[in-house]
Amino acid sequence: MQILLDRVTKRFGSVAALDDVSLEIAPGQLVAVLGANGAGKSTLLRLLATVQLPTSGTIQFDDQPLSRARLDLRKRLMLLPDVPSIVGGGTPLKHLADLIGLYDAERLGLEDLVVSLYGELDLLPLAECGFAQLSRGQTYKAVLAGLMAVDPELWLMDEPFAAGMDPQGLATLKRQVSKATARGRTVLYTTQLLELAEQFSDRVLILHDGRVHAFDSVVNLRHGPASEHGLEGLFARLRAEGVG
Repeated sequence: MQILLDRVTKRFGSVAALDDVSLEIAPGQLVAVLGANGAGKSTLLRLLATVQLPTSGTIQFDDQPLSRARLDLRKRLMLLPDVPSIVGGGTPLKHLADLIGLYDAERLGLEDLVVSLYGELDLLPLAECGFAQLSRGQTYKAVLAGLMAVDPELWLMDEPFAAGMDPQGLATLKRQVSKATARGRTVLYTTQLLELAEQFSDRVLILHDGRVHAFDSVVNLRHGPASEHGLEGLFARLRAEGVG
């Protein structure tokens, strides 16, 4: 999926959460979205998921304008918020079945895939437990398994590495994301962990006060103005220039 944002602005009253953002993201890329609190990271993901709508500007998927009315485009993506909201309670299996039906994701081999994912995430003993019985990390793993099973073209994850998952869950997340991008899926995740972004991304998008201050490969960023200290050096330079 080719993603194009053209001069996208999102305002909440007098505050611009995103301000004149233009981006082009090619299919199959793993993009780490970095920025301080309030930089616009979550807003960007919500706009791409149509949870929120731009105040101005346009978003296109494969040269087609994105809107809430375009259910065909919306079924090609899924957003995992940092704190998933499970409407109506239920169990992980019920949630998964609802997602598969909503996305028309039934296909040959899906049952085996689900069993494999639940095994990797240590969810098999919890498959029919109520969400009220699960910890925050277990709940996130259950919702993550739904994303992985549906396997849309665009994965949007808000702070997945700070969602309370155990090491097994984090390792599974990295492994499955790498497999997804190898299949041509596009993955955007937000984080404030500079070292993680350097080690686990194809490109890094740095936002500050709703504006794009860098969007490039890790290799180019390492050999740019901040090469001596990696992304930490870039952030230090932005602060020195009065940006951060």
